[in-house]
Amino acid sequence: MLIINNDDVQKLLTMNDCIRVQEEAFKKLPTGGAIHRPRIDIYMPCDRPDGYYRWGTMEGANDGYMAIRMKSDIITWPKSADGNWTEDKYCREPGTYCGIIYLLSTRTAEPLAFINDGYLQHMRVGGGAGIGVKWLSREDSHVVGMLGSGGMARSFLEAFSCVRDIKLCKVYSPNAANRELYASEMSQKLGIEVRAVDTARDAVRGVDILSTCTDSMKPVYDADWIEKGMHVTNLGRREIPDAATEKFDVVIRQGTAGLQMRQTERFQAERGLSPAAFIGGSVEEMQRIPPKNTQPGFGGDSPEFNDRGRGGDKPEFADLVTGKSTGRTDSDQVTFYRNVGNQGLQFSAVGGWVYALAKAQGLGRSIPTEWFLQDIRD
Repeated sequence: MLIINNDDVQKLLTMNDCIRVQEEAFKKLPTGGAIHRPRIDIYMPCDRPDGYYRWGTMEGANDGYMAIRMKSDIITWPKSADGNWTEDKYCREPGTYCGIIYLLSTRTAEPLAFINDGYLQHMRVGGGAGIGVKWLSREDSHVVGMLGSGGMARSFLEAFSCVRDIKLCKVYSPNAANRELYASEMSQKLGIEVRAVDTARDAVRGVDILSTCTDSMKPVYDADWIEKGMHVTNLGRREIPDAATEKFDVVIRQGTAGLQMRQTERFQAERGLSPAAFIGGSVEEMQRIPPKNTQPGFGGDSPEFNDRGRGGDKPEFADLVTGKSTGRTDSDQVTFYRNVGNQGLQFSAVGGWVYALAKAQGLGRSIPTEWFLQDIRD
């Protein structure tokens, strides 16, 4: 059995491979060659009066591998003086995080690896967004408008550059130093022009691909900024205005994001940035967690986005690649790829690929598999 850390993953995993193995796994869903369970969170009160403990898991299986991704965080929702409202997280102390992929064999049931999820998490989300760009954006898409300048914004732009001839990215985030650093690093890494701009409006105007990669708890752009022919993708649900759905001509979901379960006081959809969560604590403690906001234009009001916890009726990626559903048919159409739903399957597909490479190249730290086996039947 292997322990594979973030440095190992970075050495082994390319974005082209990350996109390819996800795409292959998604295509197997209709025939049962792959399966997944969407993300579910559990909240319990923590010691901070302004925060909550959150445990999140998601699972998937394909090609002989089963993966469960597990993460343990203290969550807060700070509001800044300039009106920004975000979700922040840490494990033990700010700046450290706990996320693990537990990889197993579906052929023998034996445990295969523990993989740190940090680098792989960024790559699999960016790769998923890249699949949407590959299948739904115009082939002559060259300009990206990027809202956000963190790690996800980096992997998203790298993925876009793998599937389209990207020549310019305009990036905006509220922190000027962060967006300038992003522009410098990504232009050097990808060999394209990356330009930091002063407003979100400037970043969105005239682009072919509009991408939001933030942890914002409220919309980061105006729906009226969406132009004909754009492809739109996202990281979080709340950063998109509900009115944007009226602009979308074609909507494809990555996979099934919702769970067909009745919502109760203890099981709720879209609390904080959780797709679906079981919530512990007293009624007073639960009020720390931002509720689902049903105000028009602010997350949860539109039919397209108001389906967490109940499934949804939009076609999925598998429908698109099998011809059951059509994608873009006109250069003026606005397309939207809802980059959520197959998270568990992404971890088995990409995690399995990384494990196979690590075994072949002698990377990772070996530990006895026997540590995880027992002779007592459960």
